[in-house]
Amino acid sequence: MAKYDLTNVLSKNMDLHLVFPLLEFLSTRDIYRMESLTESKYQLLQNTNMVDFTIDVFHSLHPDKEPPEALHEKRNEVVRQLTCLQEKSNQVIELFARKDVSEMVDKHRDSQQLWDYLTEHYQFDREKLDDVFHYGKFMYDVGNYAIASTNLDFYRNLAPADSQFYSSAQWGKLASEILQQNWEEAMEELERLKDNISAALHLSYSEILVQRAWLIHWGLFVYFNHPQGRDSIIDVFLYQKPYLNAIQTMCPHILRYITTAVVISKRRRDGIKELIKVLQQESYKDPITEFVESLYVNFDFDEAQAKLKECKTVIENDFFIVGCLDEFTENARLIISEIFCRIHQRIEIDMLADNLNMEPAEAEKWVVNMIRLAHLDAKIDSKNGYVVMGGTSVPVYQKLIDKTKDLHLKANSCCQKIDKKLTLGI
Repeated sequence: MAKYDLTNVLSKNMDLHLVFPLLEFLSTRDIYRMESLTESKYQLLQNTNMVDFTIDVFHSLHPDKEPPEALHEKRNEVVRQLTCLQEKSNQVIELFARKDVSEMVDKHRDSQQLWDYLTEHYQFDREKLDDVFHYGKFMYDVGNYAIASTNLDFYRNLAPADSQFYSSAQWGKLASEILQQNWEEAMEELERLKDNISAALHLSYSEILVQRAWLIHWGLFVYFNHPQGRDSIIDVFLYQKPYLNAIQTMCPHILRYITTAVVISKRRRDGIKELIKVLQQESYKDPITEFVESLYVNFDFDEAQAKLKECKTVIENDFFIVGCLDEFTENARLIISEIFCRIHQRIEIDMLADNLNMEPAEAEKWVVNMIRLAHLDAKIDSKNGYVVMGGTSVPVYQKLIDKTKDLHLKANSCCQKIDKKLTLGI
C-alpha cells in the first residue's frame, strides 16, 4: 500500500529526529524493503550527532564491513564538543543553584527582573545564556532529549522573545517533549508555539504559512496521543481559518487526519458538514476521505462499503492513526447504518448485515444500539426480520442539547488556559 503512504510528504515538514519513529514504524510493515528503510535511516543519521546509533545502523546494512573512519573521527569530535559545552553550561547551572538566585527564580515570573538581577550581581550576559542554548541543542542532536528539554526551557524562559535562538528553542522544546512522549507537556508547548506564531508580527505571510505547516505536522504526534487531542484536531485544523488555509495551501494530505478525527469524534454531527465542504473543494483523495464522500455526498452504500475495506489497510499502515482502527471501524459502521436507516422506511436486517459484514443476529444487536445512540424513531420487528422506521427528524430539544452539551467543557478549558497563562506571565 505504498500508494497511500504519506511518510515522504510528512517528513518534509518535520525535524529529522521526528522522522525516525515513522521509519521504525514502517519497518514493522510490509510496504517497503527493509534494506531500503535501513538505508534511509542511515542517510538521515548522517545529519545528526547520534554517532553510535549511526554505527549500529551501518553494521545492520554491512555486517561484514568496518564503519568508515570518518564516523570514528566524528565521534571523537562529538565527545570533545560535548565536554566543552558541558563545562560552560555547568557554570550557569551552578549559578542558578545558589540560594539567592533560586529564590529570585521562584519569586519573579518576569524574566526581565531576573535578568537584571543576574547581570547586576553576577555579570551574567547573553553569551552565557547562549551557552545554555547551544548545550541544549547539542544534547538534542545526540538524542538526549530530557537534558535538551531542560536547557532549552531554561533558555527560552530567560531570553527575550527577540533573541537570536528563541524560536529554535521553542521548536526544540516541543520536539524534545514529543520524542519523550510527554503528551501533556507537548500539548502545552504546542499551544504556546501556536500563540507565538500568531503574534509574530516580524514574519512575512509566507513565513507564517510555513511555520503553521510545520506546527500542523508536528502536532499530529500530540493530537493522536493526548486524551483530548482528537477534538483539538477538529477545533484547530477544521475551524480555525488560518490553519485550514495553511492545510489547503501547503499540505492537503492532512485532510486524512482531519477526516479520521471527525469520524471517530463524539461531536461528529457538528464537524461533518464543514468537513464535506472542505473535501469537495480539494483534489486530495484517499480511501478515508472517499469513504465520507461516498456516504454524505453520493449516498452510495456499495462504494462506502468498498472504501471502508480499503480504509482498514490505510489505517493499519499509517503511523499516526493505526491506534484508531477499531474506533474508526466501529464509528464508520454506525454512520453507514444511521444514514441507511434515515433514508429508508423499512429495512431487512439481513440486507443491513450484508452491508456491515456481520451475521444477522449481530447486526440486530448493532441496530438496537445504533437506534439508541442516534436518537432514531425506529422499532425492531424480530419476527419478520425488519427494522421499521418512524419519523426521522430529530426533536428540537435534542438539537439544542447536541449543540450545547460541549459548552461547559469548552468554557472550563478556556478558563484553565487563561489561568495558566496568567500564572506563567504570558
